[in-house]
Amino acid sequence: MRISLFLELPLPRPWTDTSEQQLFRESLDLVELADKAGIHAVWITEHHFLEEYCHSAAPEVFLGAASQRTERIRLGHGIMHLLPLINHPARVAERVSTLDLVSNGRVEFGTGESSTVGELEGFQVDAGDKRIMWEEAVRVATRCMTETPFTGHSGKYVTMPPRNVIPKPVQRPHPPVWVACTRHDTVRMAAARGIGALSFSFVSPEDMAGRVSEYYSILENDCVPFLDTVNANTLAIGGEMPLMCADTEEKAVSSLGIGGGFFSFGIMYYYKFGQHYPGRTDLWSTYAEAVRKDPSVGYGPNRGPVGTPQQVRDWCRRYEESGVDEVMFLINPGSHDATMESLELFGKEVLPEFLERDEKAAEAKARRMEPIIEKLMARRDHDTPPFDPEYHFGGVPTGLSGARADEALIAIQEMTEAHEREARRLSGRTD
Repeated sequence: MRISLFLELPLPRPWTDTSEQQLFRESLDLVELADKAGIHAVWITEHHFLEEYCHSAAPEVFLGAASQRTERIRLGHGIMHLLPLINHPARVAERVSTLDLVSNGRVEFGTGESSTVGELEGFQVDAGDKRIMWEEAVRVATRCMTETPFTGHSGKYVTMPPRNVIPKPVQRPHPPVWVACTRHDTVRMAAARGIGALSFSFVSPEDMAGRVSEYYSILENDCVPFLDTVNANTLAIGGEMPLMCADTEEKAVSSLGIGGGFFSFGIMYYYKFGQHYPGRTDLWSTYAEAVRKDPSVGYGPNRGPVGTPQQVRDWCRRYEESGVDEVMFLINPGSHDATMESLELFGKEVLPEFLERDEKAAEAKARRMEPIIEKLMARRDHDTPPFDPEYHFGGVPTGLSGARADEALIAIQEMTEAHEREARRLSGRTD
């Protein structure tokens, strides 16, 4: 089993003018340490307008910075919104490919739809259409990465003429594709389409075992690959509490503070019961008051990866025994120094045995899956539209009203005239 980190970049109030800058700087320091410790991947989400809960609105920029401070760690979108009104598929392909290039092929391409009122209404997305939008957009985005040229698409939500979308990624045909699975049904859908199941459900390791078994059963028996390659992997979020490893249980609990439940509380607030006033709601104060009334809100009965190296090791082993391919742990808000110490201790005392076992398991899995994936890819229906070799474009853009976007044409003419005047001046001519 691979072990990774999951970053939401929470920023509880109160804020100062430098709070966000400090958050990003410390988070990059954490990723650099994770790389040195041997952590498999860092996954970072994309959310918009969800104050305090998540300030990661441009994960590709953060991951680009992280790529230049690390050497081995995988860089995961967990997830990028694949709704055309938020991220156009061609722009998705360009950004993912660029990140893959600057990181030397370390991208994990997690995709999803979003489920919050703040985001969907903010971008004028019809909530009833978001799954269909995702299906169309992920197919177009991956085609943009693989086709030279992209042969065009005319769909319900995306219409685009042929273009050679550049750059192309290092990983061919494209980086591994995952889909966010908050519901059991989505895990089944991921298996049926040959996509990695990026599970964000807070279920026990034992419950996860059933989902893993069902995923691989559906994959082998019923899968018709959706894309140009199969990503046969399952990933689980490793509990509701952030990772906090310390020499003693008391120190781990103390280092966690009351912030351990903030992620779960933020989910419930933005996805269920919250009535948010943009720029005015103090979510941390609301959370702290809830913890005061009921301490289990901040530190529930299912502690998860909090405690001594042996306690955290036992927790990880339960996920390993579930058969999940990868587990990722949350990071606690507002405890940077303690988190860095925790990660260093985890990397030294807990991680090595899992790395050793995973290397052997990964080799065995690759041998086992090779003939299965070959069989699955033979089922795939290639529906790419043909490319007209005579197709071309050029000239001045003209709108439906007949208006011409001729700014560049005018600028070129002005530059040409300026060059001619300069040439006359240098030659001493006055005509």
